[in-house]
Amino acid sequence: MSSIINLSALELRRAAEIKEKIQSLEGEMNRILGSSHPVSTTAAKPKHKMSAAARARIAAAQKARWAKVKASKK
Repeated sequence: MSSIINLSALELRRAAEIKEKIQSLEGEMNRILGSSHPVSTTAAKPKHKMSAAARARIAAAQKARWAKVKASKK
């Protein structure tokens, strides 16, 4: 999958048209199904929670890296 930065203006317009068509079709599907809340084809990504211990280990490792960099400059 290419980055949005690498897309041409024509490709960006086409992507926007496709997105509008998808939204239109989702709206039509909601009307047909009589859904009170919209049906989406995109699944929500689960949120990953990091434990306090993991955050502490990461912070300690980063402090150690910075201390090493600062020590080498002296």
